[in-house]
Amino acid sequence: MFLALMIVTFAIALLCSFVVARFFDRSLGLILARLVSAELSAAWLRYLKFAIYVVGISGGVRIWELEKYISPEPYQAQLELTVDRWALEVYRTIIQTLQSIAWMLLVFFLIALVAYVIVRGFELRREHAAHPS
Repeated sequence: MFLALMIVTFAIALLCSFVVARFFDRSLGLILARLVSAELSAAWLRYLKFAIYVVGISGGVRIWELEKYISPEPYQAQLELTVDRWALEVYRTIIQTLQSIAWMLLVFFLIALVAYVIVRGFELRREHAAHPS
């Protein structure tokens, strides 16, 4: 039963990560195309998608939480995998996967915003130097 729970939580985290990666694919591509060259933006986009999967799966499949079903804390009874616990673990997997990815994307977007301001500042300075008033 534990192995089935691990496989199901992994599959759910993988599916959630896939949906988020597809949903943000265009936005991430446009941001990266604006900040770096075309050759680099494709590579960075591939890396970001990989990071979404890694962060999503590692956040959704919480091994340390699942361990309580096979090795309980000292002086505690081992938990049973009931239908209610399955529902709770599935819900927790979805929420934790999305939460982990959301934090990763928030950090990326904040760094991208700072990078955009810097790039835009250099562009304005270059335009001003080329066409002095």
